[in-house]
Amino acid sequence: MLSSTQLNTMLNLQAKMNQKVNAQWLTAGYQYLRAAMIEAVEGIEHHGWKWWKAQQKDLPQLQMELVDIWHFALSAIIIDFDGNIESSAETIASELISGVQSVTFDGKEYAFNDQDILDNLELMAGLCAAKRFSVPLFIKIVEQAEMDSDELYRQYVGKNVLNFFRQDNGYKDGTYLKVWLGREDNEHLVEVLNELDISLHNYSDCVYQGLQKRYPN
Repeated sequence: MLSSTQLNTMLNLQAKMNQKVNAQWLTAGYQYLRAAMIEAVEGIEHHGWKWWKAQQKDLPQLQMELVDIWHFALSAIIIDFDGNIESSAETIASELISGVQSVTFDGKEYAFNDQDILDNLELMAGLCAAKRFSVPLFIKIVEQAEMDSDELYRQYVGKNVLNFFRQDNGYKDGTYLKVWLGREDNEHLVEVLNELDISLHNYSDCVYQGLQKRYPN
């Protein structure tokens, strides 16, 4: 289960990134749950669902889609609480310990613990289309995608910090180097993440510093 430190770290990172994109993001009317819906559908594609052709599950890409969904879900939750991070964290924590194992959608109750990952991704996409998000359902899907809460946190912080790092080093004006010493920045990120303990209170800062040390001046 996500700890209070992890929740606060992720919520603060998300708010800062959104602020970097648009200082008025809280009132801009961005459709974050629509974006989450699209990512859920892409997750279905990465898993594979077509019975008329051979398909192979791409687990890393599926996990990446779930991390993207979490970015958008956190944004929507923060907006629901007018930018109040503490209230947002308390609400997520409450949902996590609620013991909820089903959601009602379109008048029908779905016991998501009894459904496979494809059905749950489809259910989440439907909920997002209806401007709703279920944290317990999302966490169940994360588990079905062979991730635990720590791995969700690790991948989320990594991707968020990399986005910050890119912006701070000229991504918008085209001067950022995506390839360093013959390898893409994503590869360097994986090595930095593997070197760090996620229990560090300044984990996100350490990830940023690790990237900075590697980036050519």
